[in-house]
Amino acid sequence: MQRTAALIERDIRKFRRSPALILTTMFFPLVQLVVLGYAFGGKLKNLQVGIVDHDQQMETVKLRELCGAIAVNARTFDTVMYADEKQAMTDLRNGRISAVLEIPPDFSRRVLAKEAPRIALIEDNTDNFAVATLEGSFLQLLSTFNQRGSPPRVQGQATLSVVEVYPYVPYIQYLLSGTIVLAIFISAMIGGGIIFIDDKARGLHEGYLVTPVSKIELILGFILSGAIKACLSGIVLTTLGSMIAGIPNPLEPVRLVKLLVVIVISALALISMMFLLMVRVNDPLIPRATMGVLNTLLYFPSGAVYPINGFPEWMKVISAADPFTYAVHAFKELLLKNAGFGAIAFDLSFLLVFAIIMMTLATLLFKRSL
Repeated sequence: MQRTAALIERDIRKFRRSPALILTTMFFPLVQLVVLGYAFGGKLKNLQVGIVDHDQQMETVKLRELCGAIAVNARTFDTVMYADEKQAMTDLRNGRISAVLEIPPDFSRRVLAKEAPRIALIEDNTDNFAVATLEGSFLQLLSTFNQRGSPPRVQGQATLSVVEVYPYVPYIQYLLSGTIVLAIFISAMIGGGIIFIDDKARGLHEGYLVTPVSKIELILGFILSGAIKACLSGIVLTTLGSMIAGIPNPLEPVRLVKLLVVIVISALALISMMFLLMVRVNDPLIPRATMGVLNTLLYFPSGAVYPINGFPEWMKVISAADPFTYAVHAFKELLLKNAGFGAIAFDLSFLLVFAIIMMTLATLLFKRSL
C-alpha cells in the first residue's frame, strides 16, 4: 500500500498545482446548476392570449373578468381583446400571441339554459410547455366559472383532496442531484481518462513500469487518486449546491454523512468505468472526443433532468444499465426526502457491484508493458 499511496500522492499534488483544472471540475457544474435550474424550473408567466368575444353578453363579461383576475394575480397570461377573428389568428401564427380564446355568439344563452356551452381555446401547439400551462389555467378558470350558487350541504359527487408529503420542490432542487453526479463524472473523465492518457503520451508511465510496483498497485493508485479528486468535487457541489438550491437544513450532520457515503461509492464506480474505457487507449484525442458523447449517453437517461417514466422503452433499457441512474436516485432520496439507507440500499449495492466489475476488468486488461 505504500507504493499505491505514493502514486496517489503524486497525482493529488499534480492536481493541486492546476487551479484551472480545479475550477473546471468543481465550480463549472455549479454554473450549470444555476443556469439550468432557473432556465427550466420557473412557472410560465405573461403569456399573451387573444380573446374574440362574439357574444358580448353578461356571462361573457363574467368570463372576461375571471381572465383579468388571473392576469393580475397569478399572471399566467395577459389578455388582448380582438374584434376581428382573422386578425387574432394572424397574430397567433406570427407568434405575437400564444393562444386565442373564442367565445361563440350563443354562449350566454346556452349558459342560462344549461345546454352545455362551449368555448374554443386555439393554441400555438409548437410550444408544448405553454400549451400545457394555458390548458391547466383555463380548466381551472372554467371550474370556477361553473360554480354557481351555494354548494349543497351534502356533496353527491366524489372529490379529491391532495396531500403533499414533502414541501414544494423547485426545479433547481430537482436538478441538484444530477449536477452533483455530473461533477463527479467530470472529475472521473479527467482523472480516469484525460490525465491518464496524457501521462502515457508524455512517457511518464515508463517510469512506473521499471519500478517493482505491481499491476494491482498501479490500478489501485490510479483509481483511488481519481476517486479522491471526484469526491472533492462531489463534496463541494453537495454543500454549495444545497445552499444555492435552498435545500432545507443543508448542513445537517447525519444527512451529510449519508451523502458522503453516496459520493465515495459513486466516485469509485465512475472512475473505475472511465479507467476501464481508457485502459487500452493511447491516443490523447480519444477521451476528449468521447467526453461529450458519454455526457449525453449517461446524464440525460439517468432521470436527472426528466423522470424516467416518460422515456421510450429503448431508453429505459439504457437507464437500467446506467450508473448515473442509481447515483442520481440516491442523491434525490437524501437531498429531497432526507431518507435513510433503506431507501438507497439497492442504489448503493448496484454502484458497489458495478465498481468491482469495472475494476476487475480494468486490471485484467491493463498491460504492464510499453
